[in-house]
Amino acid sequence: MDRLWFVTNPNSGSASTERCAAIEEVFAERGLTLAGRTLFPEDDLPDAATLDAHDVDAVVLFGGDGTINAALCKLAGWNGRFLILPGGTMNLLAKALHDSLDPHAIIRAAHAAHRTVALPFIEAGAHRAFVGLIIGPAAQWFRAREAVRKRRLGAMLRAIRHAWSRTFGRGVRVSGSVRLRKRYQAVLVRPDAKGLDVAGIDARDWRTIANLGWNWVSGDWVEASSVTHSISRHLTIEGRRPVLALFDGEPQRLERGTRITGGMSAEQFICTKANGA
Repeated sequence: MDRLWFVTNPNSGSASTERCAAIEEVFAERGLTLAGRTLFPEDDLPDAATLDAHDVDAVVLFGGDGTINAALCKLAGWNGRFLILPGGTMNLLAKALHDSLDPHAIIRAAHAAHRTVALPFIEAGAHRAFVGLIIGPAAQWFRAREAVRKRRLGAMLRAIRHAWSRTFGRGVRVSGSVRLRKRYQAVLVRPDAKGLDVAGIDARDWRTIANLGWNWVSGDWVEASSVTHSISRHLTIEGRRPVLALFDGEPQRLERGTRITGGMSAEQFICTKANGA
C-alpha cells in the first residue's frame, strides 16, 4: 500500500472535511503518496483506467455503506486493493475487517500489514450488495432515513406517512431454493460464504411496522428483524411489477424475474483484524 486514491463522502455519518484532512495527515506521516481524491457524489468515481494511469495500488474508502458500495461496483474489475475506513453510521464492513474503528489506527496497521481477504456479496443484474439487500414495501422507509440525515422534518413526516401506507400493502413474493410461501413486507438478504442468508418479514400489526420503520430511520436497517434466517443458493423476484430494493441502503428497481445470487470477491480487501475477517 504505497500510492493511494482517497474516496470520501462528507454527507456520510462521520466523514467530515476535518476528519478527512486528519486522515490525509496520517497518509503523509506514513510516507504514503496520495495520487488522487474523489469527493463523492459531487465528483465522479474513478474507473480502473484512471487508477492504473496514476499507478494506484490501493483505494481508501471513507464513507457510509452506500458510498462504499458505489465505489466497489464501479471498480469491480480492478486488480488493486481496498482499505475501508469507518465513516458512516453502521460501518459493518469496517467492523468485519478491522479490530479498531479508529481510522488513524487502521491506516497505520494496514501500512504495516499485507493481508487481504475476499468478501461475499449479493448480486442482482448490474447491482451488488456487500452489507445487505432489502426487497419489498418496507424499503420505502429509505426516504425517511434520507430526510433525517438532511434534517428536513417536513420531508421526514411525509416520507413516514408514505412508507407506513406502503408497508401495509400486499407485500413482495420471492422464490428460490428456500421455501418462502407468503407475501412479505420485507425480504432481508445478507451475503454469506455459503450463499444467501434470507429472512422474510411479515409485519401486519402497527407495533411491528413502527419498530421496523424506526430501525430504518435510525440507521440500523440490517437489524430490523430478529427472524430466524435460512441459507438459499438463489432467489427470484415474483409478481407482475418491478419492486423496490435497497442495495446496502441505496434504492434500485428490480424487474419481475430478476435472479438474485451470491458470490465472492477477489482477495482485495485489506484486513487488520487479528483473527481474520
